[in-house]
Amino acid sequence: MEGEGPPAPPGGARRGSGAGPDVLVFLADGAAVPLALEHPAGATAAELQRRLRAALRLPDAAAEALALWLASPLLEVQLKPKHQPFRLCRQWPELLLRFSDASDGAIAHDEPCLQLRRNVFFSKKKELQLEDEELLRLLYEEARGNLLGGRYPCDPEDCEELGALVCRLRLGPFDERRHTASALRPLLGREVPGPRGARGLLGALRRGGRRAPELGLLRAFRAGPGAAAAASGLYRAFLQRCHQLPYYGCAFFPGAIDRPPGGLLSRGGRRAVSVAVGLEGVSIIDPREQHVLLTLAFPELCWELVGAVGPAGAVGPADAVGPEEAMGPPQLWLEFDGEREGAPVNRLLRVVSPQAELMSALIECCIALGGGDGPGPPRAPLRRQDSVTRPRLQRLNTIDYVDDGQELRRVKPPRRAASFFGRQLPHGGGGGAGGHLQPRAGGGPRWSRAEPPPCPPRRGPSI
Repeated sequence: MEGEGPPAPPGGARRGSGAGPDVLVFLADGAAVPLALEHPAGATAAELQRRLRAALRLPDAAAEALALWLASPLLEVQLKPKHQPFRLCRQWPELLLRFSDASDGAIAHDEPCLQLRRNVFFSKKKELQLEDEELLRLLYEEARGNLLGGRYPCDPEDCEELGALVCRLRLGPFDERRHTASALRPLLGREVPGPRGARGLLGALRRGGRRAPELGLLRAFRAGPGAAAAASGLYRAFLQRCHQLPYYGCAFFPGAIDRPPGGLLSRGGRRAVSVAVGLEGVSIIDPREQHVLLTLAFPELCWELVGAVGPAGAVGPADAVGPEEAMGPPQLWLEFDGEREGAPVNRLLRVVSPQAELMSALIECCIALGGGDGPGPPRAPLRRQDSVTRPRLQRLNTIDYVDDGQELRRVKPPRRAASFFGRQLPHGGGGGAGGHLQPRAGGGPRWSRAEPPPCPPRRGPSI
């Protein structure tokens, strides 16, 4: 970050003036904003963001809507206002040793850049109340980039509607003579969100009955907003459409889950997933197949952190379930209700990730900010059986329990050395939940969800 800073992304532009800036902050559209500081080493994220708002002429609402992030291919961290970015950059190799499984060579060559991105703790309701065009544009560019990069899986029909808004913003009002299917085809996947999914023969068979994506985009563009539509309204309409995605505005973490046992063609092992955590809940996404495996609101889940190692190298108290789990990689266990052969069961899903500790901290913080209150936000209706946002529970390898009125009994023979329900966590210690795992009144090892423990709000994942 010192000197000229990290290279700008392809197509990016430098904003501002002055020779030899101390800091470069990258925006969602690829532009880099230089900030000259007298004492950059001691500058806090709050000070940098204040100077950045002044340079971009953003309103005061941007202080809540946006946040500074330190991001690299190996780790992404939203900074708290008190964080000092230069200090964290010097500590970056130590953070990667703790929160990644990369090789020593990859860690040595990894370099973070400072980015201005959406605040994970900014609600969708407040976002729709924004009126400043430049602020809405920054949020729009970030959402569009996440759609283009595959971070936000999206149905083809929704891609057409979102793509029509992008075309309207990029190309102006629809013109029958200039805007043809052949003219729009080069924009798909580069400027305009397009359908993504499985590649190769399997992907071709799945898309066999669908029309060419440029034809759907052309139809939506023709029926889209006309010449009288203002840019701020188009940005807001794009964001409002993205709000239907359960993982919009979330922080994303790499992880892996166990593959379910299958037939002769089953590969076994683990499936790489992306874990999205936000104010409304947790989603497990298959980034390769581009669909959702599981989505849970906070009142629907309990969670526990296992095997995490603190900054001093000591194993935390939440991972005392057994020696195998304590010595293994960090894990985030999710417990939720489900069905098996028509009978209600409690399901446990294990997510293995070096960033499990960050996931747990963010879940706890979101619940403290109100994410665990009430029955959860209303979900958008699923209009299609094959929607990418419809959970694929059959692709999860879970441990299922049933309550027969006397005790919790596992449906299958147990594989773990100690039961997940065989102990009670101390109040406020280790893991937490949309409800903690606690015994019901009346005796017997029966369990229910309880109110979340009091937790002071934290402005980001603990590092």
